[in-house]
Amino acid sequence: MSGFVFKQFTVEQTRSAMKVSTDGILLGAWAELANAKYLLDIGTGTGLLALMAKQRAPKAKVVAIEVDAEACIDAKFNFANSPWPEICLHHGAIQSFQSTQPFDVIITNPPYFNASLKGGNEARNTARHTDGLGFSELIECCTRLSHANTLLNVILPCKEASSFIEQAKCKGWNLARMCNVRTTLKKPPSRSLMLFSLQSEVCQTRSLTIHAADGGYSDEYVSLCKDFYLKM
Repeated sequence: MSGFVFKQFTVEQTRSAMKVSTDGILLGAWAELANAKYLLDIGTGTGLLALMAKQRAPKAKVVAIEVDAEACIDAKFNFANSPWPEICLHHGAIQSFQSTQPFDVIITNPPYFNASLKGGNEARNTARHTDGLGFSELIECCTRLSHANTLLNVILPCKEASSFIEQAKCKGWNLARMCNVRTTLKKPPSRSLMLFSLQSEVCQTRSLTIHAADGGYSDEYVSLCKDFYLKM
């Protein structure tokens, strides 16, 4: 199996269309998990974000949902073989997911391609394109599963992030914190990490560069992710 080994767990990813990525690691390390007693990972894929969240907030009940059956097999295996086999996995679409208890924290690395040419891998298309779960519908699902103090953590490419922010605002979610991520200092930001709240917020914005001038990881990236990478 083609596993990705972290300090406290391993992610096997032979079936999931979307493999472990820097986007996922960034979000899992950056997400605001304060007071997270009940946490939801939407579109868990291999289970990476749920595992990272559980490592950071071990007392939280973590629920992961995934629409793709093959990805669910990977996630189920990864949860069972981690220090936290109690992570709850649901196979299905978030649109039909029900919970009697609202979530304190929601974390998601959502599909964002809405006009690009699709490939032949249907599972990868589902994971990457918004056909099955557009931003507006995702935000509505988050609202339905939230309470007044829920925190919503998202990562998207910068262009798509702008659209998500506007749609979230229309549905009552306010941007509380944002981090624009670039791979090197010579390149413009390519990703936006975002924290949303249903409360009135003054947005705090900062930036992060992944690679230093020498090609290695920057000090700020190491500081953010050192609890997870095996060799960091």
